[in-house]
Amino acid sequence: MFSLFNPLQTGALKLPNRILMAPLTRCRADADHNPTPLMAEYYAQRASAGLIIAEATMVMEGNSSFWMEPGIYSEAQAQGWKAVTDAVHAKGGQIVLQLWHGGRACHPLLNGGIQPVAPSAIPITGDEVHTPEGKKPYVTPRELRDDEIPGIVAGFKKAAENAKAAGFDGVEVHGANGYLLDEFLRDGANKRTGPYGGSIENRARLMLEVLDAVISVWGADRVGLRISPLNSYNSMIDSDPVAVTTYIAEQVNARGLAYLHVMRSDFSQAQQGDVMTPARAAFKGVLVGNMGYTADEADKAIASGQLDAVAFGVPFLANPDLPARIAAKAELNAPDAARFYSPGPKGYTDYPALSAA
Repeated sequence: MFSLFNPLQTGALKLPNRILMAPLTRCRADADHNPTPLMAEYYAQRASAGLIIAEATMVMEGNSSFWMEPGIYSEAQAQGWKAVTDAVHAKGGQIVLQLWHGGRACHPLLNGGIQPVAPSAIPITGDEVHTPEGKKPYVTPRELRDDEIPGIVAGFKKAAENAKAAGFDGVEVHGANGYLLDEFLRDGANKRTGPYGGSIENRARLMLEVLDAVISVWGADRVGLRISPLNSYNSMIDSDPVAVTTYIAEQVNARGLAYLHVMRSDFSQAQQGDVMTPARAAFKGVLVGNMGYTADEADKAIASGQLDAVAFGVPFLANPDLPARIAAKAELNAPDAARFYSPGPKGYTDYPALSAA
């Protein structure tokens, strides 16, 4: 496991290892989307990650899609996150915040009756959303007008400023998994015309405008981007995922971002393909792979130059000391999937470390 434990310079951040913690929604914020002391404990437990990418966090009020997810649009939320970043830094860790807009995955029952917005009036199908009234079908979103889009960009910029005030080491823009920026990017969800629809260049426009706004706050060397060109989650598809990957990688490369974080496959395996090879060909900076990597596969991918780091998701849920377990080739704790999104410490902060196992 030599390669996984090599230090890595990613933008302005020097990481002690290449075992990153992927962003994982856990729904442990309070009813006002404020981070809680339990969240500070959870992230501090995982401070041995080369870098923690904190969970999807609402950049604007009224865009909740997980009910108890955190936000970063208010002063109280920034203060709650400050307790998290302080706890991680006290353990010697580094943490960036994932900035996120849920788009059509939001629901009126989570947002005071507000209809969700999207590039086109196309609902998510084949799944339901958790609400205070139980699981409900997704609703048809309202198509954003072109003149509303600067407000979205401004929301991301303000969130980036709040994240800086909260003591994060950087931010990751969430452009994946069928949420707003990804909805604009992929042609299965974006059927609009005009400057934000049609060609790849137009569909990517919002994502790149958001990136530029966030870079204006942080500098490019503390900003990352996550994309999922193949993932069909949230009813997503694109007619040419390789072309999308290449275009985004080229654009990110030109901006000098700290890293590009690529989800390599599809949760449901409905779509197949190789997006990592074109991403590597087009992007000369730090390329982070994600989805289903074993430690051995990750190590070999880094050693061969295919990747520079790997973001591990589910293994970090149940193994707060994942790097130590990988180094020792120790058995991993099994995650309690029934408690991924439930409130409280059970299945969240109660997994034993290696020394206590």
